[in-house]
Parts: sequence; structure tokens; C-alpha cells
Amino acid sequence: MVKTEQELAEAVKVATGPLHIRGGGTRDIGNPVDGDVLSTAGLTGITLYEPGALTIVAQAGTPVSEIEAALDAENQRLAFEPMDHRTLLGSSGTPTIGGVVATNASGPRRISVGACRDHLLGVRFVDGSGTIIKNGGRVMKNVTGYDLVKLMAGSYGTLGVLSEVSLKVLPKPETETTLVLHDLTLNNSVVAMSAALGSPFEVTGAAFVNGLVHIRIEGFETSVAYRAGKLCELLAKFGEITQTEDTASAALWSDIRDVKCFADHDAVTRVSIKPSAASEFAENLWQTLRTDLAMDWGGGLMWFSMTEADGATHKALQNMCAGTGGHATLLKGPETMRADVPVFQPENPTVTALSQGLRNKFDPRGILNVGLMG
Repeated sequence: MVKTEQELAEAVKVATGPLHIRGGGTRDIGNPVDGDVLSTAGLTGITLYEPGALTIVAQAGTPVSEIEAALDAENQRLAFEPMDHRTLLGSSGTPTIGGVVATNASGPRRISVGACRDHLLGVRFVDGSGTIIKNGGRVMKNVTGYDLVKLMAGSYGTLGVLSEVSLKVLPKPETETTLVLHDLTLNNSVVAMSAALGSPFEVTGAAFVNGLVHIRIEGFETSVAYRAGKLCELLAKFGEITQTEDTASAALWSDIRDVKCFADHDAVTRVSIKPSAASEFAENLWQTLRTDLAMDWGGGLMWFSMTEADGATHKALQNMCAGTGGHATLLKGPETMRADVPVFQPENPTVTALSQGLRNKFDPRGILNVGLMG
């Protein structure tokens, strides 16, 4: 375990074989990688926090809980509400901010505030040659021609090992409420979520879980009450609507964020797709594969789960995604299943060439999380 950025750079520089980059270890079950473990969990601490500037800077191994506690004391938050994978994967460890950025972990509020990468101001990282690179934030302009901040978010440690990140934070709302729609067909569920998201009433969550549609509104109490009333009028044609308030609403969305509904299932595939294609895509899969289904982001994010691991079902999901512009990722599954199917959906030749070019640039020796992303 390295404890300074310089130690991290030296560890990468002298490596003679593949490295398995690990932060808090919460995703190891979901993303097994061969190689010597290089842990960034020792790179901890908030190095700068300016509540007035809505900016926080922390070392990559800093626990997310530590960052959230510091933000909460100032009535602020990470608005993109990163998922805690331990619930779904049944893993241990401690979620770190570096792991959040490396996987671009973004929760239900992505539909209103953007993803993790949209809140990322700057990064410091070590590339595959052991060189320390910094980009964005308060330190220097980009002189490489690459938007490294965006590249590092979601690269899963294949382009470099994060040492420090700078993030934009936002104030916490005064209150929240969730409207719950009952007994809708799959198609009407997507239509209802689309109607809510297309309204002027600032919806910050739209999900379909356990057969129910959930619509979240946040803000000042009087505004939330007004917007909830207007949304009830807008959605009345879909039938019964109940309401979940404040603390109970927050707990509900925490479960939705962490996909708690599928925690006891053997295999789970995550599908991202255009919301406009969600209804037909989900209906076809639901009828063909008979998997359990949950949706977030108004239908743009889907979770398909199986109580028994079935590699053929995951392959079918990836094949159908390839034909619709979507992307399927195996988030959970036993080793036998992972040996049979790729974790990430194979890229088309153009994207493969671009991805390989980036890896050759940032990891010329090909030692960082080898094989993880194809």
C-alpha cells in the first residue's frame, strides 16, 4: 500500500508485470483483475475544502464517508450520489473517492445534475510509465490536447492510477418527496417517467423498481409541495399515486441507487440505453429472457437480474444492445460465468482503435488493470 503520490509513481515505474489497481476493494468481486495488487487506500485525506467555492479536493484513497461527513457539516453533498457497490455485490471494503471517479459512479440524480465526470474539476494521476500528471482544477491548463479529467472518469484505472481528485459540490436541499405510481404496464411506466422528466417541475429521480414508478422532487419545502401537486395532476391519468416524504424518501432512493432489490440475485447486468428506446428494448427482453427488471434515469439505465447465473442471457443482452446503441456490463456473476462472457460489451472497431490508441499513449507497457475493459 502506497502512502504518497511519489511512492505510487515509483511503484508503477519499477513494476515488471501487470498491476491490479485497488482502492477500497468494494468492486473486486465485480471486476476481477490479474496482477500484483497496487493499493491506493493509503492515499487519504481532504487536502482542500472551500464551501463558499463549492469545491473539495481529496486524495484518491479517501473514504467517501469521510468526504460526505465533511460536506454534511456544511450542508453540502456530492450531488451525483455515487453508488455503494457493497449492497449489490455483497463485498466488503470501504468506497473511496478515487474508485468513484475511476468508475464514473453516478446515481439516480444523474438525470438532473449530470454524472460524476460532470462534477470533476481536476485530477492528479500516475500513468503507466510512472509519470505524475495533473490536469484541470486550480493547477494548470491542459497542454496535452486531451481532456484528461473526462478521460480518467470511467477509465477503471486502465489509463492511469488516480492520486488526487477535485470535485464540484452542491448545497443539500431543504426537503424531498417521492411520488409513487402503482400498477402500470412496462410501457406506461416509461411513458410516465418521461412525462415527469419532460415537465417543468424539476424532477431529480425517475425509477421503476419492484413494479412501482418513483418520481423524486427536491428543494425548498414550499416549492416541493407545489411541484408535487402539479405532478400529481399531470400524472393522474396513470392511476393511483401515493407520496413518500423526506427521510423515508431519502432511504428509498438510497436503496434504488445501490440496487438493493437485486442484492440476493446471482447475476446482474447493467444496461445503458437511450430512454426513447427503453420501453421496446425492455419489453422484448422481458418477454424473451424472463429476467427481473429495474430501471433508473427514466429508463436510460436498466438492471436485468437472474436468480441463476446464465451466461447465455448476458450474451443475449449484449447482442441486443449492440443493435440499439446501448451498452451492457456484467456487474455481478460467479467466476464460471465471468470466464464465459466479457464483463464489458465488446466495442465496435472504431471505438476499439481509439481506445487502444489512448492506452498505448498512457500505458505503453500495458500493465494497468490488464484485460478489464477488453
